[in-house]
Amino acid sequence: MSGPKLDREAMSSTLAGDVPAVVGTLPGGASPWAIARRRLFRNWIAMTMLVVLALIVAASVAAPFYAQHVAHTDPFRSNLEGTTVVDGKRVPIMRPETGGLGLGVTPIGPTWDPEHYFLGADNQGRDVAARLLYGGRNSLLIGFFAALITCVLGTAIGLAAGFFGGYVDGVLSRGLDIVWAFPVYLLAICLSTVLITQGVAFGPFSIGSGSLVLPIAIIGVVYVPYVGRPIRGEVLSLRRREFVEAAIGLGASNRRLIVKDILPNVVTTVIVFFPLVMALAMLTEAALSFLSIGVQPPDASWGTIIQDGDGLIYTRPAVALAPGIAIAVTVLALNVLGDGIRDALDPRAKLRGFR
Repeated sequence: MSGPKLDREAMSSTLAGDVPAVVGTLPGGASPWAIARRRLFRNWIAMTMLVVLALIVAASVAAPFYAQHVAHTDPFRSNLEGTTVVDGKRVPIMRPETGGLGLGVTPIGPTWDPEHYFLGADNQGRDVAARLLYGGRNSLLIGFFAALITCVLGTAIGLAAGFFGGYVDGVLSRGLDIVWAFPVYLLAICLSTVLITQGVAFGPFSIGSGSLVLPIAIIGVVYVPYVGRPIRGEVLSLRRREFVEAAIGLGASNRRLIVKDILPNVVTTVIVFFPLVMALAMLTEAALSFLSIGVQPPDASWGTIIQDGDGLIYTRPAVALAPGIAIAVTVLALNVLGDGIRDALDPRAKLRGFR
């Protein structure tokens, strides 16, 4: 039997729960996680997207450094009367319109100079490049924590519903069905309109309308069925497997069955879901922010910057195109990385370049 085939069969058995019978057959004593990591590293497309994602995160984290030490600007403050330097000449940031009646002003376009409005200015005279980096911080933050909430709640609900069955399964599954029945964007818009416009107060605690906690919680909750239902189905299947029945026969408690036998076999599915849900969360955040019911001023996100550029699409398209491209690249990277993780964790997958 060839080496690669042995790896796939061994990992399949291990992920199914038969750990003691297989560990010794893995080449060099490698664990299933080590095999998955090796497969992921050999997937050059996924690794390329991981590097792209890391660069986007690094650039967003460096937003304060860029604004203070490179662009020397405050991206959250209007600068309608300000000036900048283009080709060695000082010019106004808001230029009088030359067409039509000539009554309005148009923000300066991209100068391609990192120190002087690299991507131009928006309709408030603010540096688009600096706002793009700050917006990336909030968009990535909301996407990450919303996906974390979705995966944690979805996994907990799926485990409880699939393992205990009966009334527990009935109540939890019907709750997921109710959330599932609403179009996700319509539900998110309704919740955002009610909560973000008024804020939330419960007892001594209150969350202001401008807090990032609200869009994180709203987006995290509306996607719970997208994780909870598949996890429930997988737990129902695992509940009937021989290794679980054997553990029950040996007197294992429900806690031990869930923590030691069920959860380790569904955690790979959750890991695959996480980057995909994060991509969905970022798209939803951008849509809500574009509608002014997501991230609230003075904070910025890629969705709010697209909204800022909506009225400049014909004169200064870079204002809206820059965050749009950033969203597209980030979501593409997350989706491709998620597919790569899925292939790496699937013992039956035939990765390109895997031998």
